[in-house]
Amino acid sequence: MFRHRGKSRTISHNKKIASLLSFVAGVVNVTGFLSVQRLTTNVTGHFAFFVDEVFRLEFSKGFVYFFYVFCFFLGAFVSSFMMESMMKRGDRYIYVLPGLCESAILLMVALCGPTFTMQHPNFIACWLLFAMGLQNALVTRISGALVRTTHLTGLFTDLGIEMSQLFFYKKKEQKERLFSVIRLRWRIILFFFIGGIAGGILYSYMRIYALVIPALILLAGLYYDSVKLQLIKWKRRYDAKDKA
Repeated sequence: MFRHRGKSRTISHNKKIASLLSFVAGVVNVTGFLSVQRLTTNVTGHFAFFVDEVFRLEFSKGFVYFFYVFCFFLGAFVSSFMMESMMKRGDRYIYVLPGLCESAILLMVALCGPTFTMQHPNFIACWLLFAMGLQNALVTRISGALVRTTHLTGLFTDLGIEMSQLFFYKKKEQKERLFSVIRLRWRIILFFFIGGIAGGILYSYMRIYALVIPALILLAGLYYDSVKLQLIKWKRRYDAKDKA
């Protein structure tokens, strides 16, 4: 689900990665907010607060919100930079490094513990926003901008556009393609929602340590994809030897 790009990528691949990463984002969204009382998966609200503080001439407070936005941007930049660098070498594992970095950040934040989290909420928020920037750029690049998992604003916009097109697209192929994309959008929304519920439940028992769960889920997804690739390679070698 991670390694396929371009023409080799199917709607099935996008469904798998959408389910995994939207669930991770849902857990991070709720756990992060309950831990530090700040949005940790998107920056729309932070940008509005930044502008508001600037108009109030509260520049120090405004800078904090600006830095939140910058951390998300920086995560997206770093993620794309990693993938571009590895792509130059023709590496089929271009997704691994951003995915590992995101998992490491979530684990690091989780291991900071509740006391540190309460004392340094801005530090925690910045790292979580950076991790979500990494994830958003990763899944956007892999899926060809079809899947985004860290926030729902653009997703509902796309969904509204595509559902309106159902009234105008008459050809069977067009409708089938549209229905598959709409089902993908709803899948992302569903797993983000499930992740949010899971995040709330986990937080009530584990506090900030709940972030260990999405980190491990992401690592499991990366490992699954790596093992699957190795099995495919072994099968091809076996088939080639058998034909020879």
